[in-house]
Amino acid sequence: MGDLSIHACKHCLHSHRSCFPLCFSRCMVVEIIDRYETACIPPPARDDKVRFIQGPGVKTCNRTLKVSKHMKQPIYVYYQLDNFYQNHRRYVKSRSDQQLKDPKSQSEIDACKPEDKANGLPIVPCGLIAWSLFNDTYSFSRNSQPLTVNKKDISWKSDREHKFGKNVFPKNFQNGTLKGGATLDISKPLSEQEDLIVWMRTAALPTFRKLYGKIEVDLEENDTIEVTLENNYNTYSFNGKKKLVLSTTSWIGGRNDFLGIAYLTVGGLCFFLAMAFTVVYLVKPRQLGDPSYLSWNRNPGGH
Repeated sequence: MGDLSIHACKHCLHSHRSCFPLCFSRCMVVEIIDRYETACIPPPARDDKVRFIQGPGVKTCNRTLKVSKHMKQPIYVYYQLDNFYQNHRRYVKSRSDQQLKDPKSQSEIDACKPEDKANGLPIVPCGLIAWSLFNDTYSFSRNSQPLTVNKKDISWKSDREHKFGKNVFPKNFQNGTLKGGATLDISKPLSEQEDLIVWMRTAALPTFRKLYGKIEVDLEENDTIEVTLENNYNTYSFNGKKKLVLSTTSWIGGRNDFLGIAYLTVGGLCFFLAMAFTVVYLVKPRQLGDPSYLSWNRNPGGH
């Protein structure tokens, strides 16, 4: 991964000298990506992954990551899901924003079906988005010394202060027969449960990353990071992928190829259409109209 990133950076700097600040900033971003949804299933259970993930017991998995380049703190820990459509209309609508911020509105659950009630009582927070809260967990160590993951301030400040109430506490959450994901701490208000707040800001695309926490120490080149994770989240029923991402940032943010691909695609399409219309015009030009029909060329006394 490191060699490929260096090669891409050199190519970028050589080909786009006018974009040196952008290329240099992107090259400063270091990422470690580990896909683990299959690796964390024991070989005998890989023929029926859904049955394994839905079965009882703790599903602990150990992974080893190699640091290819020096990573300067803060190092952001993300989980990435592929083929998960958080933008599905029914999924996006299955929530109650009023209930999330006002303790007097816990019964406003009309939009939350089928996760609106448990044993006849309103669920707080209700809806499919909260019910499917991501529940894989990660812990890190380096040279047998634990690396602390700071999970404070990982959500948007505006969400904590305005969308999730300081006096709204979870009630009857994940009390049904089928559990969708993580449980919540009933002693903490929703405004302090930042994993939920991050998850509730739904993604626009089927491949997305969400912030899990921050490692606030530098990682040196060739460091070996041991990861102990609990593989709990069921992406196997819809052929989803799970990845653990450690990433630094630059002054323009993290590494994201989406905008570059989008600009090149739209630009290429516009260029193709321009060439196509040019060829059509040269082969069969449009016949000009007769200027004698223009109003200022007509005889004022004529009909």
